[in-house]
Amino acid sequence: MGVTIDERAGLARRGFEGFASAEGFIRELLEKAGIEIGGRASHDIAVHDRRFFDRVARDGPLGLGESYMDGWWDSPAVDELITRLHQAKLADVIPKNVKYVASALKAKLLNLQTRRRSFEVGKRHYDAGNDLYRAMLDKRLVYTCGYWKDATNLDDAQEAKLDLVCRKLGLREGMRVLELGCGWGSFAKYAAEKYGVSVTGYTVSKEQHALGTELCAGLPVDLRLEDYRTATGTYDRVVSIGIMEHVGSKNYRAYMEVVDRCLAPGGISLIHTIASPTSDDVPDPWTVKYIFPNGSVPSLAMLARAMEGLFAIQDVHAFGPYYDPTLMAWYRNFTAAWPALKARYDERFYRMWNYYLLMSAAAFRSHYAGLLQIVMTRPDTPPPATAR
Repeated sequence: MGVTIDERAGLARRGFEGFASAEGFIRELLEKAGIEIGGRASHDIAVHDRRFFDRVARDGPLGLGESYMDGWWDSPAVDELITRLHQAKLADVIPKNVKYVASALKAKLLNLQTRRRSFEVGKRHYDAGNDLYRAMLDKRLVYTCGYWKDATNLDDAQEAKLDLVCRKLGLREGMRVLELGCGWGSFAKYAAEKYGVSVTGYTVSKEQHALGTELCAGLPVDLRLEDYRTATGTYDRVVSIGIMEHVGSKNYRAYMEVVDRCLAPGGISLIHTIASPTSDDVPDPWTVKYIFPNGSVPSLAMLARAMEGLFAIQDVHAFGPYYDPTLMAWYRNFTAAWPALKARYDERFYRMWNYYLLMSAAAFRSHYAGLLQIVMTRPDTPPPATAR
């Protein structure tokens, strides 16, 4: 299954104009990926509205996602379908229209993650509703990839990830920890309870801040509703678990400077982030429009350049394949909870959220996206023990 380089080149040369209709173009693309319109396989597609063909031929991945939200097509397993699209590299064949080019130029030329803009993702995504996230996530409300090495369920996988981070940081009782992007305080609560440290965390989500403060009551945890760039003080350890996707390439160096400013001599820092295999810095248009506004996924090379002269990479742990089972667990939880949630969220939201979870699972399953944990210290600091 898949499209050869020569086949992709031929389709790209011919483009949409090389076919009698958009339908012919899209049908041939899908057939190259082993996907049949009206077929019986779990990865096949049922088209309910023929406008689907023009929309996808014109808008590519954005059109595919939007037409799904509008109910123009379905598939028994959207994750399997999109996995095949990635494996066949069909995104390389769809012509880039004016909207795509404009979006790419905007991401490259402008700083979309300024302090003023940083709260937008909090309002539009993380403030969507704590009822939604409590239904979808594990009992600790961890909204990042779990560590499934020895785990068989979501709760255990997320606790294993939190403990892995604590061990990589070498946490000891009495340490002061700074967390940039603290979510609902899941790491802060775990580290305070299990390792006896105090944690100061920063979030741009009002809902996360309110619930996280409630959940961490009575612990040496201080969660602040502020941009990470406002962080002050000196800490033994600095950690971020899932904020780097909101930092943006124009600000990677600024992020490293915040860590440098706040990390005590001899300290250790850890970055947990989704990672792109390339440094092109062009975000997925559907994801940016509907899920993570102003989002941008870094490559390892981009982060390494940003830390030059400040930090040395001591360990890189790639466990992107664990995001697939994490996302599928969230998907099962979300769909199971939908009868209780649908009074507050409409059908279009349901389809949007399903698509988000399933297309994300497909991205990791096909290695279109990765997940890295990077341990870094100042160059004059002895390398810490490596945990796995």
